[in-house]
Amino acid sequence: RLPEFIESRNSNFTYLSNRLSTLTDYIELVVPTENSTPSWFGFPITLKDDSSTARGNLLKYLDQNKIGTRLLFAGNVTKQPYMEGQKYRISGKLTVTDDVMNRTFWIGLYPGLTEEMLEFSVRKMEDYFGITF
Repeated sequence: RLPEFIESRNSNFTYLSNRLSTLTDYIELVVPTENSTPSWFGFPITLKDDSSTARGNLLKYLDQNKIGTRLLFAGNVTKQPYMEGQKYRISGKLTVTDDVMNRTFWIGLYPGLTEEMLEFSVRKMEDYFGITF
């Protein structure tokens, strides 16, 4: 069943990529690495720095509408409590990891999601940002 799950997840990813393109003034959409074929378990979304909303507000809205989200793991691990007192080396300013930590989340791509369910998620996000058609 694994090939079916991968195909379904990738199909869900493609659907969200196409439909969420209406929100590129507010969010950054992920693009697969060239010449790669990922098996997506989630659809990462990063709020643009100037999107005029806080991630927490959007996540609360999505949760109120029964749309499950998750934060994207730890982000900048150097800011996690475990790292206090640990020895480590940093190369650069880690601004991208801070952006991920503060502005990124993901929506699951469970193989059982239907196009209707995915469209509901997109419409709710469009409503949140005031996009109407």
